[in-house]
Amino acid sequence: MPVGPARMPLLDHLSELRRRLTIIIVCVLVTTVVVYMATPTLIQVLIDPIRQFMPDGGKLYVTTALGGFTLRFKVAMFFAVIVCCPIIIFQTLGFFMPALKPSEQKWVGPTVAALVFLFFFGMIFCYLVILQATFGWMLDQTNDFAAAFANAEDYINMITLLELGFGCAFELPLVIFYLLIFHLVPYKTMREQWRFIYVGLLVASAVVTPDASPVTMFLMFAAVIVLYEASLFLARRVLVARDGKASLKWSRDEYQEHKFNED
Repeated sequence: MPVGPARMPLLDHLSELRRRLTIIIVCVLVTTVVVYMATPTLIQVLIDPIRQFMPDGGKLYVTTALGGFTLRFKVAMFFAVIVCCPIIIFQTLGFFMPALKPSEQKWVGPTVAALVFLFFFGMIFCYLVILQATFGWMLDQTNDFAAAFANAEDYINMITLLELGFGCAFELPLVIFYLLIFHLVPYKTMREQWRFIYVGLLVASAVVTPDASPVTMFLMFAAVIVLYEASLFLARRVLVARDGKASLKWSRDEYQEHKFNED
C-alpha cells in the first residue's frame, strides 16, 4: 500500500485525497460498465432466495420506459461496489496510514482482511437466511387480502438495501475490538453496561433495517448480539495476553498511566 509522508502541507493532503478518490471512482465506474452486461443474470441470482414467495413464479415487472435501464444500472453499481470493496478499503486506510504510529500500522493488514471478510460474511448471511424470512413474512401480510405485484425496482431496492445493511452491521465486532484494544472504552464498562448496550443495539437494528418488518429487525438484533459477544471474548483474550488479567478492570486513566510507565 503506497503511503505518503506523515507530515505534508494541507494542499498536498488534499491532492493525496483527490488521487485516492479518483482511483476509487474510476475502479467503480469501469467495473459498473463491465458488470452491466451481466445484470439480467445477476438480477435472477438476487431474487432466487425469495422466488418461492413471489407471484407468477418470480416474474418481475417494470412500469416505466426507463425502468429497465435504471434498474440494470443500479444492480451493476451495487455489484461494482462489492467487487471494488477491497480497493475502497485499501485506499481509505492508505490515506490515514501516515497518521498512525509504527506500532499501530501493523494492524492495517489484518484490519483490511477483517473488514472485507465481515462485510462479505454479513451479505452472505443475509442472502442465505434473512431474505427468505423477511420476504416470506412481508408477502404473507398481503396474501390474505390482495394479490402482490412484483415491481422490479421495489424488490431489487429492498434486496440490495438489506444486503448492504447486513454487510455494514457485521463490521460491529471489528469496531468493538479496536475500542477495547486501544482502551478507548474500558473492557469493564462494556461488560458491566451490557443492558444499555443491548438496548442500543436493538434500536440500531431497527434503524438500519430498511423495511418495517419485525422479523428482519430481530434477526439482525440476534446476529449483532452474537457478534458483540464474540468481539468481547476475542478482545478479552488479547488484553489478558498483552497486559495481564488486571487490564480488564482498568479505567482509561489507568491504561494511559500503564502505557506511560511502559514507554
